[in-house]
Amino acid sequence: MSADAQRCLSAIVDELKALSWWQTEPPSAAALSSSQPFCIDTLTFAQWLQFVLIARLQAMLESGAPLPQQISVYPMATESFKSVAENTQALEEAIAQLDECLSGLPVVREA
Repeated sequence: MSADAQRCLSAIVDELKALSWWQTEPPSAAALSSSQPFCIDTLTFAQWLQFVLIARLQAMLESGAPLPQQISVYPMATESFKSVAENTQALEEAIAQLDECLSGLPVVREA
């Protein structure tokens, strides 16, 4: 599973970069320490993907720690991206594939 998870994370990184949403400078420690789900009060969803989800999963992969199996990021992604002008379909698909890879369950895509 770790190779599949790594492939899924790489696809998300690639899509964030393709959308020019990948950031070289991390948000402040205060922004990253939000207690809200998805750091919704301090980060954009793309920032949360990069600096929280991807960073944590990457660290887990590198240390050999078990990856989460109860994960459902796709619904939040589709909701978050409704208000952006960019075409996020490929990013949403990459996130759906990560959910499927980790949970082992199919993700129902929005039409």
